[in-house]
Amino acid sequence: MRGALLRDILWAALAVGASFAFYSLLGGFGPAALLVVNAFSLVVVTFSIGKGEVFGAILGAVCGLLQDSFSLGIFGLAGLTKTLLGFWTGYISRRMDVTPFFRGAAFLLVMSSLELGLWLLLNAFVLGERLDVRYGLVFLQPLVTAVLGSLLLNIARRIRARRA
Repeated sequence: MRGALLRDILWAALAVGASFAFYSLLGGFGPAALLVVNAFSLVVVTFSIGKGEVFGAILGAVCGLLQDSFSLGIFGLAGLTKTLLGFWTGYISRRMDVTPFFRGAAFLLVMSSLELGLWLLLNAFVLGERLDVRYGLVFLQPLVTAVLGSLLLNIARRIRARRA
């Protein structure tokens, strides 16, 4: 049991490191690219579905705080929303079958949309000003997260099935 947990933590750390590098490189293409693809959310939903709500919540807090370190906004808002994303994604996915591609994509679309909505609401409440959503590009983020997350989960399932 302890070895499996350490292996999961190592894989999560590698995924977070890859997301950090990807997020850093994506920032070179401009701020609009960072709005459309959220690599940290991909890591959180992928591990939450596979490892459960507690692992997802802890990973969400870490990923959210790392994402906050890239922004000039209020530190902790993405940490809070990603923590909730990780917990609820893991919790609901344990009670609902999200293995089919389209069902998983629809589930991730709902969860990512809720996370984005909560982030926008908290950001507007805390900052008290209108947010720049870059001509609506930020609203593509849940769709991109859902499709890429569902693809990643299907690829991981196929790799596990091939090993077994």
